[in-house]
Amino acid sequence: MSVADAPGQPPAAARSRVPLLVGIAALVLVLDVVTKVLAVARLEGSEPVELLGGAVYLVLVRNAGAAFSLATGYTWVLSLVAVAVVVVIARIARRLRSTGWAVALGLVLGGALGNLVDRIFRAPGPLQGHVVDIVSLFAPDGSVWPVFNLADSSIVTGGVLLVLLALTGRELDGTRVVRQHAAKGGAAGCGPPSTGPHGQAMPRPATPDETPQGTTPRSDRG
Repeated sequence: MSVADAPGQPPAAARSRVPLLVGIAALVLVLDVVTKVLAVARLEGSEPVELLGGAVYLVLVRNAGAAFSLATGYTWVLSLVAVAVVVVIARIARRLRSTGWAVALGLVLGGALGNLVDRIFRAPGPLQGHVVDIVSLFAPDGSVWPVFNLADSSIVTGGVLLVLLALTGRELDGTRVVRQHAAKGGAAGCGPPSTGPHGQAMPRPATPDETPQGTTPRSDRG
């Protein structure tokens, strides 16, 4: 059974959340590009910058792999995967009526576009460009946690939010799935007792499977 996110409002009447998706994706993309440009300008050839007493380091790393430096050496494959993610989100956006899904997909889309821009426009060439990673946790060399960027964080955050939305039954079109278990008391004889004309309880008719206590079933066979 599905119910609308807003009580009393059918899914068909809900507003499209495409503008919200596009706005979040654009914001993530702009912030990611700006932070990478600043990192290249300020951190190229410099020592890592220590922040928060060594909990965070700003360091410039050029990554040929996926988010958090995974799958290094498959740059062109990852580029095609990013393109596929963008196309899929664009295709399903027409059915988007859920605010939560719009936020989650906007984060994933913005992160995918941010890293895709690096793969297209940065060296060594189109679809093979190395992604600029900036943030390292607890160590300047990424030995504790892989070096990442804002786009990576956006993709992971959006992915976690998508999982939570799915687990809570929230659908893309703004509906919410409510699981209802059939009541075991729906069979005859399991409901409330009948009452007589003066409100007294009436005896429940015996079912064929029931035999009054203390009696022996009678058989027609001699």
